[in-house]
Amino acid sequence: MMLSPQLHKILAVAFFLLSFCAQGKLAGFLPKFPFFGAKSNERQIPDLTPVAGNENGDTVRQLEYRISRLEGVLRLNKIITESGGKIFATNGKRADFDATVEKCKEAGGSIATPRNPGENDAILYFVKYFNTYAYLGIKQSLIPGKFQPLNGGQLSYTNWYSNEPSGRGEEECVEMYTDGTWNDKKCNKNHLIVCQF
Repeated sequence: MMLSPQLHKILAVAFFLLSFCAQGKLAGFLPKFPFFGAKSNERQIPDLTPVAGNENGDTVRQLEYRISRLEGVLRLNKIITESGGKIFATNGKRADFDATVEKCKEAGGSIATPRNPGENDAILYFVKYFNTYAYLGIKQSLIPGKFQPLNGGQLSYTNWYSNEPSGRGEEECVEMYTDGTWNDKKCNKNHLIVCQF
């Protein structure tokens, strides 16, 4: 069975967030996730009744229906945003740059890297909501003071704060401020984990 790219994305997001729910790490952040009881962290079986009267059920259609419901819950709980064909997600936790890259990779995504103002705003939503900075998937190139996405390409969009980058080669990572602008920064601070799928 072939799943659409959108289904792959939302499933990756769901598993990224579900692992934190299972460990009890989203307590208070996601209080009534539909797969867990309201009084405890005991797993509940989600409603898997067929969406149509078809005896075998159309598996892909059922998955699309269930995933669209899950997307609604995640949006309602301020855990995902979308822009430019990407889904951005956070687990509400903080980590240094390398740990953020690793957590996003483990989840099947990558660290959030805005390519345009809309994607920047999608990441900014979390930065404002948690009132904290987030690392972006941008790092200094071999040329001090010049930055590029982690994939080694060229930056087609930037949103540097006035007079930034200013680290003169000593600040290799990029963080997003709570106003959506960027700053070059050392990579060892703990910032909000924001991934893209």
